[in-house]
Amino acid sequence: VQLQASGGGLVQAGGSLRLSCAASGSIFVINAMAWYRQAPGKERELVVTITSGGRTNYADSVKGRFTISRDNAKNTVHLQMNCLKFEDTAVYYCYTDVKSYVGSIYRPYWGQGTLVTVSS
Repeated sequence: VQLQASGGGLVQAGGSLRLSCAASGSIFVINAMAWYRQAPGKERELVVTITSGGRTNYADSVKGRFTISRDNAKNTVHLQMNCLKFEDTAVYYCYTDVKSYVGSIYRPYWGQGTLVTVSS
C-alpha cells in the first residue's frame, strides 16, 4: 500500500492550502484516515482524524480553520487549511489503517510528507 500526498507549498499567513493524499495498492478496506504534522525541532502531532463513517476529531489548534474530508470510492483524503498561521508550518503526513485482504489485520501506513510553509 502506498500513500501519495500532495498540495504543500509556500503561503502567506491568512492564506489557504489544500492537501490531498491518495492510497493505492492492495486495499480491501480502509479504516481511519488522518493527517499528522511535524514542525522543525518538534515531535510529530496529530492534526485530525476521520473515520470510515465520516466522524472527525480535530486538534484544538486547528479547529475552525482546517477541514478534513475523504472519498471512500477513490481512497483519498483531503485537508482544506484556511486562515493559516506561521505556527502551522510543518511537514504534513497522511496516515491510514488498511486491511489488504479478507481476514487480514489492519496495518498502518504513512505518506511521504508534504511541506507547508507559512510566511508571517
